[in-house]
Amino acid sequence: MTLQPIILSGGSGSRLWPQSRSLYPKQFLALVDDHTMLQNTVTRLNGLSYISVPVVIANEEHRFLVAEQLRQIDTRAEAIILEPVGRNTAPAVALAALKAVSNEDAVLLVLAADHAIASKDAFHAAIEAALPAAECGKLVTFGIVPSSPETGYGYIKADKSDDNVSIMNVMQFVEKPDLETAKQYLASGNYFWNSGMFMFKASRYLEELGRYRPDILAACQSAMEVQHTDLDFVRLNEEAFKSCPDDSIDYAVMEKTADAVVIPLDAGWSDVGSWSSLADISNKDNLGNSTLGDTLLHDTRNTYVRSEKKLIATVGVDDLIITETDDSILVAHKDKVQDVKKIVEALKASGRSEAKLHRKVYRPWGCYDSIDAGERFQVKRITVKPGAQLSLQKHYHRAEHWIVVKGTALVTNGDKQILLTENQSTYIPIGEVHRLENPGKFDLELIEVQSGSYLGEDDIVRFEDTYGRS
Repeated sequence: MTLQPIILSGGSGSRLWPQSRSLYPKQFLALVDDHTMLQNTVTRLNGLSYISVPVVIANEEHRFLVAEQLRQIDTRAEAIILEPVGRNTAPAVALAALKAVSNEDAVLLVLAADHAIASKDAFHAAIEAALPAAECGKLVTFGIVPSSPETGYGYIKADKSDDNVSIMNVMQFVEKPDLETAKQYLASGNYFWNSGMFMFKASRYLEELGRYRPDILAACQSAMEVQHTDLDFVRLNEEAFKSCPDDSIDYAVMEKTADAVVIPLDAGWSDVGSWSSLADISNKDNLGNSTLGDTLLHDTRNTYVRSEKKLIATVGVDDLIITETDDSILVAHKDKVQDVKKIVEALKASGRSEAKLHRKVYRPWGCYDSIDAGERFQVKRITVKPGAQLSLQKHYHRAEHWIVVKGTALVTNGDKQILLTENQSTYIPIGEVHRLENPGKFDLELIEVQSGSYLGEDDIVRFEDTYGRS
């Protein structure tokens, strides 16, 4: 028997702006400790019996982030299935189930890439308890033992007629309640928070999906029929998947099937869905404050302060969220953090880059940091990983100056190849074909000065690319 982790990594995490951006969402951020949320989701599985390497379902735009973050923890995915568009969790899991059932009818453990779990032991115990039921054809969900009357989560009503069993039939899935209803749920003892984590055999999920949502199953089957593999990535038939309806596992299958059961999970779980939920699980001082980075607090209580680069000082404030990045600062009252998404919506509506990108942008070969920009010029600090190379390319509207500040660069500049070391530079005229490579064993760092009439990232004509980009 194989236990196949399926990690859903398609979320945008807009409520955790400014750290979370659409091209660098929260699952790729180190929010709780030194590892990212995705990395913690993977390493949390270490030590489980029968566990195999994960299948990750990801957005096309995040493919290199997934691959690189798995590489950093010495893990490689069984496959990284790329969704051309987001269609919610029911189709995403169907893609993974179709892949799993074609090889071996594995038991799927469906996890979100952006959850925090404090007790690994309790998490493992719940998974082990769920396995026999999943092998017998049940569709298992993990219900979080509630610690408060939370209005931000959906709930699962369980049949607790027998207090001696650790697995219960699901009676009902219910939507996010108001406060009074949530208090009633908590007092009854029959309700659990809906974690969005599941376990079932691949064939059973596909069987139930075909019974209740045959349109979703048919679209996913069509999308997988013309799949092709590119490095670790599985690419789908784009048109077929775009025709797939949008629906969650809960609505499509779990609320309808007669075989849904729930396992209670009391493991310090959080979906880290907002800044206040992150503050709740963070270490606090004797005044209820949580801090990260360079901070100085005076007469401050129950406040979360996160510094990435700058000193943040507070005086005489209570119940706030304060966080900064290279290009943005957020100050919000803890009671209003759900409205951070309205800031993101406003940024998108005005076409501002802060909704999509950080100043530091990651690429499969490394990253670049936009240091300065003005009319007809832009300055970047570029880092290229050992052995990596940028595409062979040219630009129609800009020239570039490259100055090496660390490491060794192998530069293709027209029909010449040049080896540059620290404090050496080269000039690339408009329209000249060029490429940057790092032949060394350490990171290459250089300063790039662009000048020209148009400096957008779409002014790139690629002739060759190691990473399959057009």
